[in-house]
Amino acid sequence: MLKVISTKQVRLGMFIQELKCPWIDHPFWKEAFKLVDPADLKKLKNSAVKEIIIDTSKGLDVEELDVITAPSLLADTEARPEITPTKNPIQRPAKISAAAEHEQAKRVIQDSKKAVASMFHDVRMGKTVSAETAMLMVDEIAASVDRNLGALISLARLKNKDEYTYMHSVAVCALMVALARELGLSEAETKQAGLAGLLHDIGKAGIPLDVLNKPGALTEEEFELVKLHPERGHKLLMQANITDEVAMDVCLHHHEKVNGKGYPHKLQAHEISLFAKMGAVCDVYDAITSNRPYKAGWEPGISMQRMAQWVDHFDDTVFKAFVKSVGIYPIGSMVKLKSGRLAVVVDQSPKSLLTPLIKVFFSTASKSRIKIEIIDLSAPGEQDSIDGHENPLAWGIHDIHDIWSQP
Repeated sequence: MLKVISTKQVRLGMFIQELKCPWIDHPFWKEAFKLVDPADLKKLKNSAVKEIIIDTSKGLDVEELDVITAPSLLADTEARPEITPTKNPIQRPAKISAAAEHEQAKRVIQDSKKAVASMFHDVRMGKTVSAETAMLMVDEIAASVDRNLGALISLARLKNKDEYTYMHSVAVCALMVALARELGLSEAETKQAGLAGLLHDIGKAGIPLDVLNKPGALTEEEFELVKLHPERGHKLLMQANITDEVAMDVCLHHHEKVNGKGYPHKLQAHEISLFAKMGAVCDVYDAITSNRPYKAGWEPGISMQRMAQWVDHFDDTVFKAFVKSVGIYPIGSMVKLKSGRLAVVVDQSPKSLLTPLIKVFFSTASKSRIKIEIIDLSAPGEQDSIDGHENPLAWGIHDIHDIWSQP
């Protein structure tokens, strides 16, 4: 039997079927499990979760049958890590819509892509790289992020195989800036994070292009070769006279995991810097949401859910801050509404992570396209809401990028 109970009533031996809050706010990577660890019980009671659903057929019941019948409230999905505000806040560009930022973001991406390609070429030729030139790119990318992160990130996902490495560097730079803002880092640290994102894969300049762009699975030997890029990148940055400690660290350690099974040094969680933990999340997210020579990218929202299930891969605090920075439903995510329609997210709402601006285009009842309608789920009186993420391919939809990106 399923029961909704207060978190205060939870005790060891219960089988937790569901935590009644957005998955980004609960303290566990798993959804359904038996509560047997006292540390997990303490973690749950100290969390933002107010209610849970238990299955009494698989575990203990409440000691007092005080079942909650009132509607539950969503946990505060806008909560942020505790930070110390800067004494002199930086004046940043005013926020604008994704549609308004679209053309500017395209220009920033094209200019940055060319500059990064030139930088990689110079590194291959043994030339020095200008830190000042790289920082100018970071400033341009950061300004676009401040105006509207989703516009640049969603456009940067549209890569072809020949430009993947360069576009990936631009996208990770943008994601690092947004994550640094979410974590409350200083302006100087945010710029360092952006520079680190831009340069994190510079070591791939020393990997043969036929291996990087191989359309099929890599052989064991080829994979071992690719795994050398962090150390090669660190060496190349030194040769190129890039001495920023954060950029050097992220270049070398963005493939480390908090469980100690990453590379190149198999660092434990406490040995990995905050910036390297940030780099790990941003690098993986852009990689799995982008089309690669050997596979199509995953839908953004589904990618986020799958990353959440990779136990002990990412730092918990950093990952949750990352989700809040790009949105629970990132731009380009396909979602199913409670009305049975399918929609794609086209912008975030300043009111809530759960009520983005969407473009409805498909009826699951008739299994056919319908007239496109733009809906602001945060608008007063709006009755529809998101039921969950959906995989476009499962519905035979292959033009999801075109749907959200076209005016």
